Amino acid sequence: MPPRDNPTARQVRLGAELRKLRERAGRTAREAAALISTDQAKISHIEAGRVGVSEERIRRLAVFYNCNDDALIEALCAIASERRGQHWWDDYRDILAPGFLDIAELEHHATYLRFLQPVTFPGVLQIEEYARALFAGVIPRLPNEEIEARVEHRMRRGRLFERENPTRVEAIVHEAALRMRVGGRKVARDQLAYALEASAAPWLTLRVIPFTSEDFIEVTQTVMYAGGTVPQLDTVHIDTPFGGRLLDASADLERYRTLLDFARQASLTPEESRNFIHHIAREL
Repeated sequence: MPPRDNPTARQVRLGAELRKLRERAGRTAREAAALISTDQAKISHIEAGRVGVSEERIRRLAVFYNCNDDALIEALCAIASERRGQHWWDDYRDILAPGFLDIAELEHHATYLRFLQPVTFPGVLQIEEYARALFAGVIPRLPNEEIEARVEHRMRRGRLFERENPTRVEAIVHEAALRMRVGGRKVARDQLAYALEASAAPWLTLRVIPFTSEDFIEVTQTVMYAGGTVPQLDTVHIDTPFGGRLLDASADLERYRTLLDFARQASLTPEESRNFIHHIAREL
């Protein structure tokens, strides 16, 4: 089977975790290749997510790497067993850029989600008109078909919370996001109303950082922290001028956990936040 041109975020993560285990054990790619009767190039492809690996091989490699973390091994095997085409976001393959599929995949498999949003609401909490206005404002302008595909994809991401056991979400939104009149006054008001309605659900904790906060000024990045089935598989997604970026190094995960914890401390309580949003909605 030829190497994948565009491995998914989870396929890349599976390979990266196998590489970490190998390096931690002090084993070479050549030694790993010999164990599973393949060549060194195949190991490199596996560790880059470009080639799949069977559950049986994962378990053999884990023993070879002296990994006794059963929860991690089972999580890696679960990723290896997944096949393309079995999830809703696969409908958008070759229609939207791979990054759109990656973020939907991360959200779907996350055990919890934490957001820090400086000027917009998290994608999973956006109403259709709000999302359409955001995509219509992209420079250079997008074709109408691209805008509609992105909007449809974003709305389907929101169905994450229609599951029997919705994913827990903490969304920390800056006051600037509440006051941005994305799509005009009516759309902005409807978006605030939806956020208030959603915040009553037990799965969502919505917090606001007001302009008056003197403790927290790091509001330059949009951050999504996706909790993995095991802590080693936690992932951070940040927006950059060049598109989304995924981070999984231990130092990066610790940095963004600290950032989100600090943002939580500087934010209003959930009840204060709801009252604050209601007040801004009345001003529109």
